[in-house]
Amino acid sequence: MPHTLVNPKDERPTPVRSPAPRIDSLSGKTIALLDISKPGGSHFLDRLEEMLKERHGASAIVRESKPTFTKPAPEEVLLNLRDKRPDAVIEALAD
Repeated sequence: MPHTLVNPKDERPTPVRSPAPRIDSLSGKTIALLDISKPGGSHFLDRLEEMLKERHGASAIVRESKPTFTKPAPEEVLLNLRDKRPDAVIEALAD
């Protein structure tokens, strides 16, 4: 029986973009945490939130969650993040 190999990568061409500028410090900054809804992710983000405040002086943590980890974040979730005006976003997962 012949085997068919399938490339799991998205092969559509993507424009080359520069990365977002890095912030110099987390102190006094608002950090958004995006939970992609994998099992255990909320526990990881709870601890990360503590560490960002205690060790790095983040002034505020805002959180959003994707409805499922199997698909990209819906536009509504991204707009909610944007409206919270964070200085940085951390997208996290766990299993």
